[in-house]
Amino acid sequence: MKKFLPWIIVAVVVFGIYSWAKGFNNTAVNLKETATKTWGDVESSYQRRNDLIGNLVKTVQGAADFEKSTLEAVIKARSEASKPEIKINNVGDLTAEKLQAFNQAQSGLSSALSRLLVTVERYPDIKANQNFLELQSQLEGTENRINVARDRFNEAVEPYNKHIKTFPNSILAGILNFDDMSYYKAEAGSEKAPDVNFDFK
Repeated sequence: MKKFLPWIIVAVVVFGIYSWAKGFNNTAVNLKETATKTWGDVESSYQRRNDLIGNLVKTVQGAADFEKSTLEAVIKARSEASKPEIKINNVGDLTAEKLQAFNQAQSGLSSALSRLLVTVERYPDIKANQNFLELQSQLEGTENRINVARDRFNEAVEPYNKHIKTFPNSILAGILNFDDMSYYKAEAGSEKAPDVNFDFK
C-alpha cells in the first residue's frame, strides 16, 4: 500500500488542480457572457437613440427655413456615432481607449442634439408637430434606458474583473487568456442626459 501512496497523492493533487481550473474557467466564461449581453444592451439603447434622432432630423427638415448648419451638425455627429470602428461588437475588445472613443462620439451626438432642440424653440410649427412631440417623448425615455444599460454593464463587469484578478485565479487568467474589461466612464459633464423635455404650453 505504501508504494502506491505517492501515486495517490499525485492523483489527488492533479484532480484538485483540474477541479480548480475547471471551476475558474466555467465561472469566468459565465461572467464574461453576462458582461457581453449587458454591453449588447448598451449598444442597442444607443442604436435606438440614433434611429430616433434620424427620424427627428427628417421631421425638422420639413421646415424650409430651419437653420441648415444646426441640422448638418446633428447629421455629421450621428454619422460619427454610427461608425463601425467605434461601435464595439466584441466584448473582448472593450479597452479603455475604445470605450473612450465610443463615448466621445456619443457625447458629440448628445451635444448636437441639445443644440437642435434649443433651436426648435424658435419654430412654433415644429413644436406643435405631433410627430415631433412623439419623437421627443421617445428620446427622453431612451436617454433613461441608456443610463440604466450603462450602469448594468458596469455592474456585470465588476464580478468578472474581480474573479480573474483575485489570486490565485490571476495565474489561470493569464494562461487561459481572460483579460480584464474596462468600465464605462462618462465624460466630465455628460452624466446629465440631454434635456429633451420641453414645455410647449
